[in-house]
Amino acid sequence: MREYDLELWRKEVGVLFQDFVRYNMRVWENIGLGNLDKLDDRPSVQNAAVLSGATGVVSRLQQGFDQMLGTMFRNGVNLSGGEWQKLALARTYMREASLIILDEPTAALDAQAEQRVFRQFIDLTEAKSALIISHRFSTVRMADRIVVLQNGEIHEEGTHDELIGRKGLYSELFDLQAAGYR
Repeated sequence: MREYDLELWRKEVGVLFQDFVRYNMRVWENIGLGNLDKLDDRPSVQNAAVLSGATGVVSRLQQGFDQMLGTMFRNGVNLSGGEWQKLALARTYMREASLIILDEPTAALDAQAEQRVFRQFIDLTEAKSALIISHRFSTVRMADRIVVLQNGEIHEEGTHDELIGRKGLYSELFDLQAAGYR
């Protein structure tokens, strides 16, 4: 890592944290902040909104991409947690990064929205690297490689099928979570 140009490295990484920021700004600014070089590039902002599934949110807003968000300003509107999360995901996609890190990226989304986001995410990361941090097995199950941490250390790793077959911690936690759906 010491050999990398720090500025170039930062441009190559896009991150969506579980506790993302809800900016009291217009929709297009909320998304455009993901790539300051393209902040005013409306087609790029709109494309990121499409990729994240945020266009449905934007279409319901009276002023569309020009709608002020948050209650700090007059005529600002507040969004649901899932709607804010879609905008934060669009902000991540604005970076056009080669490494995308998502920390519980669908925690505020319903099951249908989660499915759409991940279908799109798989296509978007075809030629990229992605790291998804999640406790939801519906999320981690699709990963090429799953790493199970326990007490801050790698406890198990493999594909979903391999980890289920080993009957270890992953399998135990998967069965525990799946029991809630039976």
